[in-house]
Amino acid sequence: MRTFLAPLLVIAAGLLAGCASYAGRGLQPGVSTTEDVQALMGPPTLRWSEAEGGEQLAYVRGPAGFHTIMIRTDRNGTMISRENALAPKQFAKLRAGMTKEEVLRVLGPPDPLRTVYFAARDELVWDWRWCDDYAEPARFYVLFDGTSGTLRTTMSQSESMAYGLRSREYCNRNTFGLPPD
Repeated sequence: MRTFLAPLLVIAAGLLAGCASYAGRGLQPGVSTTEDVQALMGPPTLRWSEAEGGEQLAYVRGPAGFHTIMIRTDRNGTMISRENALAPKQFAKLRAGMTKEEVLRVLGPPDPLRTVYFAARDELVWDWRWCDDYAEPARFYVLFDGTSGTLRTTMSQSESMAYGLRSREYCNRNTFGLPPD
């Protein structure tokens, strides 16, 4: 029995560790460092230097997941904040005329398999999967002018409305120890 139980405990511990690192549970603003973040969450999907000397790190948990975790650090490498970028408060920051780079810094990278260009409208559409206010999987779209590359508009649609199927999958924006929206 012990021979059988030991490997199961190792697997369970590994799975729990993987869940804990999904959104950086345990990281503390003002205490945790860039090294702590990367030790727990791995290398970021994208990283930007901030004007005041810190960094912004993007941890994309899609395309099947519902979160992009944004971590900000100060010039000393101390974590300032950790939040889910795929939430209404972040979507509200988007404005017509923003560049693709500005949108990336707010939401992180879109699902590359669902990025589509519509020639008839000269429009590029980026797509993120997120969890809406009804705990349903949804899609958030950013529509860019194809010529200027600037944001035209945004829209959101539940996956059940988009695909005409009632999803039995439910989600939660505030899982995995993320701060509330």
